[in-house]
Amino acid sequence: MLHEVSAAVGAITRHLSVHQVLEVIVSSARRLVGADYAAIGIPDDEGGFAEFITDGIGEEQRLKIGPLPRQHGMLAAILAESEPIRLDDLRRDPRFQWWPKAHPSMAALLGVPIQECGRTLGIVVLTNDLGRPGFSESDTELIELLASHAAIAITNARLYERSRELTVVEERNRLARELHDAVMQRLFSLRLSARAARKLAPTDPEAAACRLGEVEDLAAEAIAELRAVIVELRPADLDAHGLVETLRRHVTLLDRLHDTEVAFEVRSPVDLSRDGEVEVLRLVQEALSNAFRHARARHVAVTVQSERITISDDGDGFDADEAATRGLGLLSMRERAKALGGDLDLRTAPGAGTTVTLILDTAEPAEAERD
Repeated sequence: MLHEVSAAVGAITRHLSVHQVLEVIVSSARRLVGADYAAIGIPDDEGGFAEFITDGIGEEQRLKIGPLPRQHGMLAAILAESEPIRLDDLRRDPRFQWWPKAHPSMAALLGVPIQECGRTLGIVVLTNDLGRPGFSESDTELIELLASHAAIAITNARLYERSRELTVVEERNRLARELHDAVMQRLFSLRLSARAARKLAPTDPEAAACRLGEVEDLAAEAIAELRAVIVELRPADLDAHGLVETLRRHVTLLDRLHDTEVAFEVRSPVDLSRDGEVEVLRLVQEALSNAFRHARARHVAVTVQSERITISDDGDGFDADEAATRGLGLLSMRERAKALGGDLDLRTAPGAGTTVTLILDTAEPAEAERD
């Protein structure tokens, strides 16, 4: 039985979305004690349930039962108690009120609150059909153990979803800054040049033509900048293709969109979590964006190894100390590397190109690379 509990806990902790965690909890609880029906409810602040997931009731019957239950009767009692409620026939308990017409008839009940620091996060409810035996003390202990792990899993899932929301907001803000700093400034310059050309056209056609040439160049640059931002906005299907293939497709797209030659080489596979893959993808995109927007490189190379990923270009290079104070996404890349438990190595100088290396295993660079 301990093996089954361990397997159930392992299944719960493998999921990161709150809804998935709840589904695994309710199915695991029902399976552990052999109940006919199981439910997990997460209360809201308005007398109802934000989530109420059942197991053992078919979809057609669930639809006939109707909307989610309210916090009344036995459900309210379980929410209010800090200890489990175990009954041989819930219908005989004075706290029982009623259930909808399409609701299955139930007798034996086991209700366990899911608590964290004295606060009830939700409830696990297990029931059996009429005539079926009630739940034992051993069943209660099993579900209490499961509920204690469920509290941790629900809290972690909520924190994870909140962190993902914040990440999305940060990413949107970053892209908004990119659009403003890159595209909007070029469009403003384009408008000024077009206005100057219009004023010069009647008196100085040659100067007006020169200004129109500037308009053409600025429009081309704005298109290139906008394309780069759109590439970053494209959803990267990491789940379907994995990190390496997603990087390959991204590099191939950049190679088609720009005159710059972009090479991609895989020397060894990369094994990361889903979150780690997202961080690496965004870091590589940031490094490539810098190479195209600031370095004016003719050649860019991305090299993937299990312990490091390198992005190098033969562009203008820059003063790293000065760049640290004015952006270029270096701070963002260093933060992503730190989040991965790794490090970021930057090699650049004016006129000498740039090499950005994401070190995934926190090991120091080899002696040959330090020279």
